[in-house]
Amino acid sequence: MTNEEMLSHVDHTLLKPFAKWEDIKTLCEEAIRFKCASVCIPPCYIARVHKAFPDLNICTVVGFPLGYSVTESKIAETKKAIEDGANEIDMVVNISDVKNGRYDAVEEEIYKLKEACGDKILKVIIETCYLTEDEKIAMCKAVTNAGADYIKTSTGFGTGGATFEDIELFKKHIGPDVKIKAAGGVSTLEDLEKFIGLGCDRVGTSRAVGLISES
Repeated sequence: MTNEEMLSHVDHTLLKPFAKWEDIKTLCEEAIRFKCASVCIPPCYIARVHKAFPDLNICTVVGFPLGYSVTESKIAETKKAIEDGANEIDMVVNISDVKNGRYDAVEEEIYKLKEACGDKILKVIIETCYLTEDEKIAMCKAVTNAGADYIKTSTGFGTGGATFEDIELFKKHIGPDVKIKAAGGVSTLEDLEKFIGLGCDRVGTSRAVGLISES
């Protein structure tokens, strides 16, 4: 797999709470130069990025990184992000609901956010590091039933990130219309290539462009 092919699957990401405009601007310029799938940025920068880089595909996060804000707040975040220029929303599920076995409530929330997204892409972060295998399988079903576009492993802010084993598990239990995004801890080009080879349509990472630039 060529570097160009790998980068076409990358959501070039900067979600640090102290990210300055110059950092975000550099991220966007790199994403354009290397033809990444998108930039994944904090919601507060969407409007400014959309104005400065009108042709850039913008991804952002909702209910991030803990997931326990109420559904109405997540819907409002989603609508505002799209209004500001985002094309892709990466939402965090209510992990407390997952741990309490309230899978129907999680599915309902995903459904409502997909409804708010309309024709925009919704990716659902299930934060695998906190879940048992049975809970991960239940989330595969919830994401599929709710009509989301992607299931995503991690926020990158939890106790662990994407693993190859979780991608294999997802492939067994998601529906045919659901794609996979790996995120968190993708730190080498070998990892990036393997995640894509295992079936990830997207990989969220802040490191890929730098790794390829140095290679």
